Amino acid sequence: MPDTFTPGFGNRITLRDVALEAGVSIKTASRVVNGEPTVNAAMAVRVAEVVERLGYRPNELARSLKGRRSRTIGLVVDDVSNPFMAVCAQAIEGVAQEHGHALILCDSHADLSTEDAYVGLLAQRQVDGLLLVPARGRNGRLKAEQRAGLPVVAFDRPAEGVRTDSVLVENRAGAREATEHLIWHGHERVAFVGDVRHYYTARKRLDGYKQALKAADLEPLHTLDAHSIEQGEEATKGLLEAPDPPTALFAANILTALGALRAIEDLGLRVPDDVAVIGFDDFELAHVLRPRFTLVRQPAAELGRRAAETLFDRLEGRGRPEPQRLVLPTELIVRESCGCAPGLSP
Repeated sequence: MPDTFTPGFGNRITLRDVALEAGVSIKTASRVVNGEPTVNAAMAVRVAEVVERLGYRPNELARSLKGRRSRTIGLVVDDVSNPFMAVCAQAIEGVAQEHGHALILCDSHADLSTEDAYVGLLAQRQVDGLLLVPARGRNGRLKAEQRAGLPVVAFDRPAEGVRTDSVLVENRAGAREATEHLIWHGHERVAFVGDVRHYYTARKRLDGYKQALKAADLEPLHTLDAHSIEQGEEATKGLLEAPDPPTALFAANILTALGALRAIEDLGLRVPDDVAVIGFDDFELAHVLRPRFTLVRQPAAELGRRAAETLFDRLEGRGRPEPQRLVLPTELIVRESCGCAPGLSP
């Protein structure tokens, strides 16, 4: 047996190369690589040493064609630039790695036709399962692939027209608690700046805001379709430059919150003296701003992790057959931007 083995330049090490180098049949080499127990121990050690020395990696595509598993899962999010989605994706990738799977990430930009195309592409790539933040509307391709046996888990918002497992957040309750906190501070003109009006999360948070105002016999003052920092800034300026501006503001996601803070700074106003502010979503610098930023914290990492775990439960045959719906709680993190003194929480 030669001391070293050098494949041709650019050529991938194959199972045949391993078998020749180890002096065994391809069938025996395959049994060792696949961990089958019916191989002589000394022979298994010899093959394993060759695998390590040559740097052989199994052809996962060939395995998928034979064993119906590609060891990959697909992830379709609606905005990969959103820090909230980035945290979710990172948690999902961690769970995938724990289960020996790679992750294919796609960004639908919240567009149904783009989502449809990615679902088709991922299905062609033989992904074992699919996680997605669904765009608005009924995705016929998603329903067809699910019917063909593709496990699907929706998170952050449910999928329309498809019965899937879903992992969500208490959007309505979190928004209501934040609005009630501003009312507790004595504010009677509390404004709401929200995301695209047809988004599930935007609707639920608006509902919670309205519930709190109705219980306090106050009138709502809201603006929607602020899907970026710039749009959040513009919407906030429109509210604060009105003849009778709000004294408190609830920014319903991280991007609108950052836009709101920009607008307040540009207008020369002070938080919370001129306008109290609470946001929905945590962000990295919220606790170091001055005043520190009060917010409704979503469990972003847990949301991604639980969604991925639900998918692998399906892949491994665990759990009940009917679709499951898991709703995670939010937490109001009270700091000073709402008007509370440091350390004070009602």
